[in-house]
Amino acid sequence: MTAAGGDGEVLFEFLRVGSYLKVVAIDAKTGVEVTVAGPATGSLELLKRTAINKLRFVQSKPGPGKPAPGR
Repeated sequence: MTAAGGDGEVLFEFLRVGSYLKVVAIDAKTGVEVTVAGPATGSLELLKRTAINKLRFVQSKPGPGKPAPGR
């Protein structure tokens, strides 16, 4: 499943693990990926939004070769 937003395309993978649903969100441009999990009976849209928010958070953090915000 894919989603496009103001920040680009995000690929999603959904994997049921027991009573949980594991969601992997991958930024199509950079390849950065994050994982979130929630109840399998819960809302897919909520899990997708949570995964996108986590992905954007991870991408905003400074890392190797990436200057800290405001510098």
